[in-house]
Amino acid sequence: MRDYISLSTARWEEFQEFQRLGLIPTHGDFSPAGVHYPPITNYPPISQEEAYNGFKEIVPGEFDVYVHIPFCHKRCLFCHYPSRYNCNEADKDIYLDHLEMEMRNWLSFRGLDKIKARTILIGGGTPTDLSPKQLERFLTFFTKYVDISNCPQFNYDVDPSTLVGDKGLERLRIIKDFKGDRLTIGIQSLNETVLKKMNRSHNAATAKESVKNCLDMGFDVNIEFIYGHPGETLQNWIDVIEEACTLGTEEIQLYRLKIEPYGDQEGTIKRFSVYHEDELISVEDTIRMKEMSTLILADHGFNENLRRVFTKKRSNISLYAYNQCCRLKDQVGFGLSAFSSLNDRFMINTPSFDEYYKRTENNEIAADRCLIRNADQQIRWSVILPLKNYFIDKKLFREMNGIELNSVFQKQFALLKQYDLITETDRKIELTPKGAFYSDEIVHMFYEPQHQSFPESDFVNGIMNPYTF
Repeated sequence: MRDYISLSTARWEEFQEFQRLGLIPTHGDFSPAGVHYPPITNYPPISQEEAYNGFKEIVPGEFDVYVHIPFCHKRCLFCHYPSRYNCNEADKDIYLDHLEMEMRNWLSFRGLDKIKARTILIGGGTPTDLSPKQLERFLTFFTKYVDISNCPQFNYDVDPSTLVGDKGLERLRIIKDFKGDRLTIGIQSLNETVLKKMNRSHNAATAKESVKNCLDMGFDVNIEFIYGHPGETLQNWIDVIEEACTLGTEEIQLYRLKIEPYGDQEGTIKRFSVYHEDELISVEDTIRMKEMSTLILADHGFNENLRRVFTKKRSNISLYAYNQCCRLKDQVGFGLSAFSSLNDRFMINTPSFDEYYKRTENNEIAADRCLIRNADQQIRWSVILPLKNYFIDKKLFREMNGIELNSVFQKQFALLKQYDLITETDRKIELTPKGAFYSDEIVHMFYEPQHQSFPESDFVNGIMNPYTF
């Protein structure tokens, strides 16, 4: 086995150089970017009448569809999304009642009989925290309102503990019966100490059994892991990624632990960081973990074909993520705190169960916040999302904005080329492998000052400081 720890030293030194150039804040923290712009924390309240005022679908009635199921067996240390934990079936039935109401209300509001699904993602929470009977009930009414006949990929986010035993196998059969074909399993770690720190509801053996069950039933399987989490060390992280590569999946996804909230709920990791600061992983070790992952995965034939997603074939990526973040297609979300990413605006459903139930009972849509982008924000959005996640298609940019890509952000693009962070052809601009490592930081060079994730005082006044553009 190669000495991955030593091999990660050059990346850490490079990281520090980019701090001196002002690209990365001096504290070394990051803010997830590339799903929306401006950030959701800046979205104002909006009425039902205002939310879709003037909106026109790219293709009438056609959307990528997301549904949020906000239930989990336990609250994981790292999670920043609202959910209810260890609920009884009656509470989940009430939520399903209102979820169906919301879908029916939305279709009526938009004057549609059915949504033509381009792709589908069922997420959470833990969507498979529903009982098999509830899962079948949900998918029955979901497919009543959503036409899946021309849907090339039906994704489901799943938890390992819900995919084992008789009930787990029954859930998988139900998903398969309703044409689900791709599963993302939130393993997060294969180290028992780390799993306990995370407060996960499974152990390593259960995680591996769930992967086998999904593969045996013919699903495309993506497995997720978090790096920089308390309990991890450089060596046990190497061991986890090495073992992950042996599980037989074609896709492995990595996330960096985020301590500051970026969803509608502050995760318990924030409080943990205050009272157990000595247990937090250093920025240096976190960056080394990210670099070691890339090296180990490459040694096993996995390449980063969508940001944070490592696959053996380009075709194994999530088409849902590709459509939304790279091709900028219309996506609609249903359920508590679900978001809709549309061609000229971004809106989010209420995170309150009581408000969600009230709105749906009143025949209203569930969105309570929305930002309709102005022309400048639209240009930035159509650069930030595709550059972060895949590449900027010059033709698509011109069609969306009525201008050429080379007429904007010339200083930023020149600097990124100078430091070997992007490449450009007649067709596209994309991040180099070096640039991909710093994708979250790079796209902040295209943010307006008021939307930057960190204050100006957190950056060295260098040539790549995001406040200088």
